[in-house]
Amino acid sequence: MNDPLPDLVARFRVRQGLFRKETVEARVYELDSYGCVMKTDKVFEPGDTLVLELVMDMPFEEIRAEDVSGLVTEKRKHCSNFFYSIDFSDLNTKDASPLSEKLRRIHEVLLKKQSLKSRRGPGPVASMRQLA
Repeated sequence: MNDPLPDLVARFRVRQGLFRKETVEARVYELDSYGCVMKTDKVFEPGDTLVLELVMDMPFEEIRAEDVSGLVTEKRKHCSNFFYSIDFSDLNTKDASPLSEKLRRIHEVLLKKQSLKSRRGPGPVASMRQLA
């Protein structure tokens, strides 16, 4: 895995004890219309179902896709964390529901951010070396 996607987090709730739930934020490393890959220290097994809230932080507002049902399909250990492949189980990509529209919007903004970042290059030091 490379770097996490810019300004995008997945939030979900996990049961802590009998009456308490904890909200967890996890970085998202891949996203497409069929699912995502996220990294967290919480333990899940393939076959578990999560209800995610994908939040993209923007300068003026957040883009939120709430109540995204996901099925854990793969688990890979990385140090003390796990990478989870999540399939969006209840989502129809051809459907024009508000949820699928929000996910499309998040994906479009991500693609634009990544293309802008790749055009900027690795940083000012590299461009100074090219000039010399």
